[in-house]
Amino acid sequence: MKVVVIDDGGSTGVETVARINEHRNEAELVSASSGVDMVTGEGLPEAFESCSVVVDLSGPPSLDDGVLTEDSGLVIDEEAVMETLCRSTTNLLSAAAAAGVKHYVALSVVGVDRLRESGYFRALYAKETLIRQSRIPYSIIRTTQLFESAGDIAEAATEDWSIWVAPVQIRPVSCADVAVLLAHTASFRPLLGVREIAGPDEFGLDMFVRAALTDIGEYRRLFPDDRSPYFGARLRRHDLLPGADAYTAPTRYGDWLDNRLTPDSRDRHNRPSRLPAGGRHGRE
Repeated sequence: MKVVVIDDGGSTGVETVARINEHRNEAELVSASSGVDMVTGEGLPEAFESCSVVVDLSGPPSLDDGVLTEDSGLVIDEEAVMETLCRSTTNLLSAAAAAGVKHYVALSVVGVDRLRESGYFRALYAKETLIRQSRIPYSIIRTTQLFESAGDIAEAATEDWSIWVAPVQIRPVSCADVAVLLAHTASFRPLLGVREIAGPDEFGLDMFVRAALTDIGEYRRLFPDDRSPYFGARLRRHDLLPGADAYTAPTRYGDWLDNRLTPDSRDRHNRPSRLPAGGRHGRE
């Protein structure tokens, strides 16, 4: 079975292709670098030829969705994000339908149904709606914050050389664990609905970002601030948490950080002390 994975060049696409191949399917990674333009639709018919399943990873928050400024952090053109995401999704669905695709798997984010006052999250929810309204059987996987996204969240929240992050509760998850679930979903029957995935531990978004700031040259200080937006959205304490029936991935954030750092850098930064007690052994 041929599976096409649509990505913008991030690590999730590479991980997902590898996991799909483990299911003895033929996976192909398609992005702008392979000559496909999702906004115009150029190259999509050729990419989807003989394809049975599409895994669409486009849409989750990215620094590419706005402009980084010194005074205000990430500034997002919400109307442009809406237009681009809806147009590209429409093109993807049209090309998939024309190719006879039997299953459309899309990656989304936990909380998108609660954060629609933000233009960015309205756009992502509009994408989900387009997928639901298409005639293609679908599965939507909503993920919490990826471990690998902590640096981008810090960049987006940097104002006047300081990082301002809302101390809301999250359950971050590893890119590899998300890829496993995406590959499993793509290899079986469509869900015709939404499934959430989250990591095993719950702690504050500010603690999540703080633990990732391990570079010896890091000059920024992090401050919790209830008023700080998250990619344009104002957050309440539990807006980014999944529902009770979410799939719990196995990888813990502290273990992932330990594996990423060398012994010398762990000693130098005393990294384990950056995590709250619940960050290693369960929820606070």
